[in-house]
Amino acid sequence: MASTYGAAQVLVASNRGPVSYAVREDGSLDARRGGGGLVSGLSAIGSDADALWVCSALSDGDREAVRRGVGEDGVRMLDIPADVHADAYNGIANSVLWFVHHMLYQTPLEPVFDAEFRRQWASYETYNRAFAEALAEEAARGAAVVVQDYHLTLVPGMLRELRPDLRIGHFSHTPWAPPEYFRMLPDDVAGQVLRGMLGADRLGFLTERWAEAFTACAEQFAGGLGGTRVGVHGLGADADFLRERAHEPDVEERMAALREEIGEGRRSIVRVDRTELSKNIVRGLLAYRQLLDDHPEWRERVVHVAFAYPSRQDLAVYRDYTAEVQRVSDEINAAYGTPGWTPVVLNLKDDFARSLAAYRLADVALVNPIRDGMNLVAKEVPVVSDAGCALVLSREAGAYEELGEDAITVNPYDVTGTAAALHEALSMRPEERAERSKRLAAAATALPPAQWFVDQLEALRG
Repeated sequence: MASTYGAAQVLVASNRGPVSYAVREDGSLDARRGGGGLVSGLSAIGSDADALWVCSALSDGDREAVRRGVGEDGVRMLDIPADVHADAYNGIANSVLWFVHHMLYQTPLEPVFDAEFRRQWASYETYNRAFAEALAEEAARGAAVVVQDYHLTLVPGMLRELRPDLRIGHFSHTPWAPPEYFRMLPDDVAGQVLRGMLGADRLGFLTERWAEAFTACAEQFAGGLGGTRVGVHGLGADADFLRERAHEPDVEERMAALREEIGEGRRSIVRVDRTELSKNIVRGLLAYRQLLDDHPEWRERVVHVAFAYPSRQDLAVYRDYTAEVQRVSDEINAAYGTPGWTPVVLNLKDDFARSLAAYRLADVALVNPIRDGMNLVAKEVPVVSDAGCALVLSREAGAYEELGEDAITVNPYDVTGTAAALHEALSMRPEERAERSKRLAAAATALPPAQWFVDQLEALRG
C-alpha cells in the first residue's frame, strides 16, 4: 500500500487525455486541447478542486512532452512504452474487449486466444498497472477517482489494493456483453476483468440494458456484485456548445457547399459516423439503394449524405471496412446517378464543421448501429437541425432507450425494413417532423456532459 499521499482530491483516468502534443519543425512543442464530456465535466467542478487527469502519452509528440517535463496544470501524462501501449490498446482493448462488448466476432474464424493473445494480455495488465500506480501516487487521502472505459477495466481492482482509502468509480462508454457472449473470453481473463471492475465502489453505465448485462456477468462468473454499486448515467448532448458552434462562419460556408452538392429542392438523408465496424454504414447504404429500387419516385429527389470518418486505420479489418463503404457508395452512384444527380455524397475526411452543417440541413438522420453504447450523433442532430429532422434509429443503440418513442425504429440487420423506415421518414409531414424533433432534442439534452460528470462524482461520494 502507498505510504504517502498525493494532493489531488478528484482524479480522472482515461487512455486519451484533454491535451495532445506535436513537435514543430523548429523542435518546439505545439499543445492542442481537446473537447468532450469529460473536459466539460472537470471544468464544471471548478479549478480549486485539486483535480488531476491521468492519461496516456499517445504520440511521439506526447512522449517528447513527458520527457521534457512539459505539461498542462492538472494533467499527468504517462509515458508507457509505445509497444506496450500498442499491444494493450490495439491488441486487447480494440481487438478483443471492443469486439466482445459489441458482439462483432465472425465466430467460425475468430476469436483465437493463443500465445500471441497471452503476450498482448500481459501488456494490457502492465498498462493498467501503470495507471493504478500513478493514481495511487497522486491521490489525496480519501480522494475520488473516476476511471474511464474498457481500456482500463483492471485499474479499479489494482488501485483498491494499493489505496483502500480511495473512493473509486468506473464508467463504461460502451455496451456490456451479455453473459453468453462475455464467456467467450478465456475463463481466467473474464474473471480478471470482472474482479478489476468490482474493485470499484461504483460502476456507471450509459443505459439500464448495459448495467443489467454487467450485473448478470458478475452474478454468473464472479459470485455477484459484492459491495459494488451500479448506476446509470445517460450522457446527453451539450446543447449550448452545439448550437453556438453550428452557427460559426465556417459552418455557414460548408452549408452553402453542401446545398450545392445536394442540389436545389432535394431532400437529404444524413449520417455522420466513424468507419467503425459497429456503426453499420454498409447496410445503411444498402438500405438507401433498396429505397431507390422500392420507391423510384425518390430518384433525383433525395441525396444520401454519408460522412464516414477514418477510425483505427492501423487495424486491417478497419481498412477493409472503409474500402467496402467506398465501394458500395461508388456502386450506387454508378448504377443510379444521372448527369445532374449524385445519389450518395460520401466523405471520408474528418471535418467537424461540415458535420454540423449536415446536421443543420438534415431532413432525415440515419443512425443504424449494430450495437452502440449510446450514439451521440442521434442526440446531436435534433438539437442542431434547422427545420427539424426525422430520426431513423437502430433499436440496438443505447440512445434508443431515451429517443425510441419519437424516432422511427429499425432492426439494424433488416435492410428492407430500414429502406421502408427511410421512406416513412422522407414522407413525414413537416409539422410532425418538427414536433418530433423538438421532443427528441429535449430528451437528448436531459443530462448534459458537465452534469453527467458531476452526478457520478456525487453518487460516488454519497
